[in-house]
Amino acid sequence: MPVTDITTDTENLTMTLTADVDAPVDRLWRAFTQPRQLERFWGPPGWPATFTAFDFSVGGHAHYAMTSPTGETSRGTWEFLAIDEGRGFEVLDAFADENGEPLAEFPSMRMRFSFDETATGSRLSNITYFTSVEALEQVVAMGAVEGSRLAMSQLDTVLHDLRDWFQGKGTNVELLDDVHVRITRLVDGPRELVWRAHNDPDLMKKWMLGPDGWSMVECVVGQHYRTVWEQDGQPESRFGFEGETLLLDEPRRSVSTEKMIGMEGPSTTNDLQFYEEDGATLLTLLIEYPDKETRDMILATGMADGMEASYARLEREVLQAA
Repeated sequence: MPVTDITTDTENLTMTLTADVDAPVDRLWRAFTQPRQLERFWGPPGWPATFTAFDFSVGGHAHYAMTSPTGETSRGTWEFLAIDEGRGFEVLDAFADENGEPLAEFPSMRMRFSFDETATGSRLSNITYFTSVEALEQVVAMGAVEGSRLAMSQLDTVLHDLRDWFQGKGTNVELLDDVHVRITRLVDGPRELVWRAHNDPDLMKKWMLGPDGWSMVECVVGQHYRTVWEQDGQPESRFGFEGETLLLDEPRRSVSTEKMIGMEGPSTTNDLQFYEEDGATLLTLLIEYPDKETRDMILATGMADGMEASYARLEREVLQAA
């Protein structure tokens, strides 16, 4: 995780974030000044950003929206106040309505981004200046510190070539907090085909099977979905999951609830995102569990190993055969 420090200072009315990365300054600069790069990490996990306008010039504006797993939207706008090419820039950041106009009930903040060379790469310094203690406390109470930390934790996947960073590492599991887990897997195939493999029942039955010796005997997709597996020759082993689709943004993002069929209790929320680079697709699955105990119980079942067996089969049985 690249974030090394986040400090709030009520005397100077600032919040300062520092992050160190093993990439050169010019690469870090491009990540923050190209909207398709910036939107990959500006929103925290579960709230990815989409920039709908980005006029990177003094006096120009950028507009973005962050969308939750349930479709709730938080919008923001930047006015570019100063640009020091390759070294830093300054914006006036504000919460915004659907037209990009600042919301009067929320504070506007001046933000300065600075990029400096270090012995091992480069450093981001992001200082946010508030107009009052009340404005600073309001933003902190809305989760700005933890949200910033989680958002910037995604920087590494943006700054490095996907194949160099992920290929050969298999299915990676990160515990973000007590109820959130992020799972990443690079799949060697184009996004359109990987998306279809996750949503076409005939393709799903070819690879989404976990360990060898299991078959998917039922697969219903749509607003209400249901998947059932059975160990070959053992009908008593049958189990499955069902849930509801909350958000579908083909071929970028799919969010659904999930619960084991026949089990009581709350569902998990599964937020699956697809990003393609150089013919490979990075899958990022953010799972929200109802509590830490449920999280630990499910991870202890060997879920990650089963997912890795399935992804390897996806590449072998579906993508290579296409």
